[in-house]
Amino acid sequence: MTLTIPIFALIMFCVVTEAAREVCFRHAAQDTGFVDALKKPMTWLGIAFWAVELVAWVVVLEHVALSVAFPLMALVYVVIVGAGAWIFKEPVNVRHGIGAVLITAGVACVGATGI
Repeated sequence: MTLTIPIFALIMFCVVTEAAREVCFRHAAQDTGFVDALKKPMTWLGIAFWAVELVAWVVVLEHVALSVAFPLMALVYVVIVGAGAWIFKEPVNVRHGIGAVLITAGVACVGATGI
């Protein structure tokens, strides 16, 4: 099982859909309780992203070893840091930035072994 460009693209799609799901959930949870958040369209959009990611992830796992595919999903942590800063104006300090760089380096190492 090798990591091909189409499967890598599908993994990146999973990263994006997972990040979108978390952004939707964060948006729905702002200034509200759990029950009220369930009534918001953003919660249900997040659930839709979750369902789409599930289907894509199963396809990924049909073609790539879990030990290669799952670490690549760690890029979602980097995307979430960026989304939190950009969309929600959350602060990102130096340690956050260094952590994101280290995650990216680790993902690159894992991805290179799957080729």
